[in-house]
Amino acid sequence: MFAKRFKNRLALQKQSGLYRNPPEIRGKEGKYLLIGNRKVLNFASNDYLGLSTSYELRQKVARNFRKYSTSSSSSRLVSGNYSVITRAEKEYAEYFGYADALFFPSGYQANVGILSTFFEQGDTLIFDKHIHASSVKGMTLSGANFLGYNHNSMSHLSRRLKANNQKQVAVLTESLFSMDGDFLDVDGLGELKKLHSFLSIVDEAHAFGAVGENGRGIARDVADIAVGTFGKAMGLFGAFVLLPEGLKEYLFNFSSPLIYTTTLPEAHAASTMDLLQIISKSEDKRKHLRGISHLLKEGLMREGFKVNGDAHILALEIGDEDRAVKVSRSLLEKNIFVLPARYPTVPMGRAILRIGMTASHTEDDVKHFINSIKEVYKKFE
Repeated sequence: MFAKRFKNRLALQKQSGLYRNPPEIRGKEGKYLLIGNRKVLNFASNDYLGLSTSYELRQKVARNFRKYSTSSSSSRLVSGNYSVITRAEKEYAEYFGYADALFFPSGYQANVGILSTFFEQGDTLIFDKHIHASSVKGMTLSGANFLGYNHNSMSHLSRRLKANNQKQVAVLTESLFSMDGDFLDVDGLGELKKLHSFLSIVDEAHAFGAVGENGRGIARDVADIAVGTFGKAMGLFGAFVLLPEGLKEYLFNFSSPLIYTTTLPEAHAASTMDLLQIISKSEDKRKHLRGISHLLKEGLMREGFKVNGDAHILALEIGDEDRAVKVSRSLLEKNIFVLPARYPTVPMGRAILRIGMTASHTEDDVKHFINSIKEVYKKFE
């Protein structure tokens, strides 16, 4: 019975152009992926500063894993509460301007962990409709009431807040949206926060390290709680939550996703402290990333493509799901790796090529991408 259901659903995925079957990747060399016997240019990465293949960072991480054990072998609340982890969390809180910080094994787990713990039945969560799936899962598990507002629309958010003015309200959003690539209207959110005094939680996963002064993101002035990740611009793995006073203690006592999981090892925490030093000195990489991202966006728009994105995430509109898959496959034949984002990641019929720019890309890479997409797109237009 179960097997038949699974088989039918997979068949439906294929028929609707939504089937996922990623290619097997042998490895990576800087901005390239090794697929089969080919080296292909990667435009689908979140390694925004190119740090994951940095010799400097790899040497530091290797040194830390030689020094410390390979696993914490315990949850944080049993025998995994190592002093090096606590020290690293304090450094992150200080660097980003918060009272405290807490590390999680992944960004997904961080969002689920804080939202399912901080909120409960009777609370109201008002969220940007384009927030990450992990935040949606966390809201669902919390039991709170939740209402969406139109993407980045401060006027719609204002109406939502006025209609719920007597309730205990939190607002959830992102600072750099993972699919649209646009920045949060920080000033607009700040004005609404002054009027309504809500608790704000901002996911800065795609901003930390890559944008803002010394990679500190853009939302500190409006974010009571911020979520970051080590797995994107910072080139490592895991995640962190930046918190006001007292909330770390609350998570330690009530957050099931934190309490019942093995914590990240000491070597990871030591490596995150090394990362802060690298990030603070990476303004040249951030400057290049801004410039090369702008170059690709402007070049695509000159060729008549509709492209959204304010920074290093660009959303090239395709529309039809099946066409998006075919364009992606044809680009791979030209040794360009970029994947389509399709429903449910984006609305049905609004498929995009989600382009991730990195500081490793060059002007020649941009020219190659533009020339290739022009040639490929004509075949499926």
